[in-house]
Amino acid sequence: MARDTLFNCAVVVESRHATATRSSPSISPKIRPARLSDIADLLRIEDTSFAGDRLARRNFHYLLTKGKVSCLVHEDEGRIGGYAMLLFHAGLPLARLYSFAVESARRKNGIGRTLLEACEDEAHRRNCTHLRLEVRPDNDAAIRFYRRVGFREFDTAPDYYEDHATALRMEKPLRLEPPRAPAAVPYYAQTLEFTCGAAALMMAMAALDPALPLDRRTELRLWRESTSIYMTSGHGGSDPYGLGLAAERRGFDVEIRVSDPNELFVDGVRSEEKKAVMRLVQQDFRAQLAETSTRIRHKPLKVAGLRRRLDRGAVPIVLISYYRFHQQKLPHWLTITGADQHFIYAHDPYAGTDNKKTGAECKNLPITHEDFDRMSRYGKARLRAAVVLTRPGTKH
Repeated sequence: MARDTLFNCAVVVESRHATATRSSPSISPKIRPARLSDIADLLRIEDTSFAGDRLARRNFHYLLTKGKVSCLVHEDEGRIGGYAMLLFHAGLPLARLYSFAVESARRKNGIGRTLLEACEDEAHRRNCTHLRLEVRPDNDAAIRFYRRVGFREFDTAPDYYEDHATALRMEKPLRLEPPRAPAAVPYYAQTLEFTCGAAALMMAMAALDPALPLDRRTELRLWRESTSIYMTSGHGGSDPYGLGLAAERRGFDVEIRVSDPNELFVDGVRSEEKKAVMRLVQQDFRAQLAETSTRIRHKPLKVAGLRRRLDRGAVPIVLISYYRFHQQKLPHWLTITGADQHFIYAHDPYAGTDNKKTGAECKNLPITHEDFDRMSRYGKARLRAAVVLTRPGTKH
C-alpha cells in the first residue's frame, strides 16, 4: 500500500552480507510481536491514521496467519499505540514495511522512533543491509524525521499514490561498509509478459546511448527481432542470439556467453513442429551473427566475469530462472546495473500492477553472489546465458 503519514511509509529492506557485524538485536520491552487478539487495536489505529486504503480485519488476519510477515506493536500499560508490519519476499533479499502507523494522539511520544529502531533490529536479524522508504514530497514533517534518523533521498517513484502523486524515495544504510553505487542505468518496465528480454536490452542500450528511446514501439520492435517464436507456453521469449543480433544492428559491441552450444529452450516445448521452428530460428540468428564482429563463447559468465566487465563500462543482461522470484519456472532477463563485494545489482523489467501495489522493488535489486549464482541457471540443463554490451571500440 502506498500510504503516508508522519509514521506511515513504505520501506524496503535489503539483504546484508553475513560478515557484517552488529551487536545482538535488543527489542524495547514495549515492542512485541502482534497477536490475533490485537486486530481490534490495529483496526482502531488504521481508522484514525488513514483516510483511505485501510487494511480490513480480513487483511490483518491473513497477514498474521499466512503472510510472510513480521508485525511489531508498541504496547504501553496495556494500550497499543502503533504498529509496524514488514513483509518478506520469497526468492529475493528484500522486504517491505507494508504498513507503519502511530495513533495521532501519541505521535510525539517517541513511539515512531522506537518502532523504526525495532524494524532495523529485525532487518539485522535477517541479515539486512539497507532500509528504504517512500514518502510524499509534501510531507515535510515526515521527511525531516527520516533525515534526522539517517535517511537520505536517492530516487523518486512517479505516479506512486492513488492521486498520482510522485513519491520521494529515501534510504538508510545498515551495514558497516557502503556498497558501490550501481551505474546510472535507466529503468523501463516491460509492458507484456513475454517482452522481458526486449525491455532488459533497451535498458542496457540506453545506459550506453541515452538518445535511445525507451518506449513501447522500441520494446515491440526489439521483441520481434529477437523472439524465438515459441517458448514453454504462450508467446516466444527473447533468444540470447536474437538479442545480441538486435544490439549489434544498432551499433553496439556485443559479447554473447551461452553455456550450452545446442539450441536453447527446446526441452520445454512438447510439439516437435514447434521445436523444429525454434531450432531454425536460432540457427538463422547464429548464421547472421557469424557475419558480424560479435563474440560468441560457449562458456558461462559468472560473478567474477560480470564484475570485470562492469568495471570496464559494459552493461550485461543475464538470463535467470524466475522461480526464485515468484515460484514460476520461466526464463527471465535482468539488466545488471552494478556489483560490489557482496551483491550483484539488477533492474528487473517485470513491474506489473501487483508489484507496484505492494511496493516491490524493481530497480537496482541487490542479489547476493550466492543467490545470483543459483538463479542465473535455467532449466534441467542449468543453462547460463548473458549478452554483454559495450560502446564501439571498447577493449574487453
